[in-house]
Amino acid sequence: MYGIEWTKTAVKQLRGIQPPKQRMAILDAVQGLANCPTNTANVKALKGRRAGYRLRVGRYRVLFDLDDGVRIITVQEVKKRDERTYQN
Repeated sequence: MYGIEWTKTAVKQLRGIQPPKQRMAILDAVQGLANCPTNTANVKALKGRRAGYRLRVGRYRVLFDLDDGVRIITVQEVKKRDERTYQN
């Protein structure tokens, strides 16, 4: 079981997502990562990014890092998918 931490940026971005039903879907998907973060169908490893992985939740992307040593997932950003989502 992995612990989940959110950066201030990710929390702020999550609060701005409307409707609340979409926000809850993102929270549920992130909680689902706690059991097995890399074997989920909607998780993909990223190259050349500050965050190591992305989770796809509808039109939104959750960018996160994974530390297997201490078993912690750190959510870096929550963004709506567009041409700027994966820019540094």
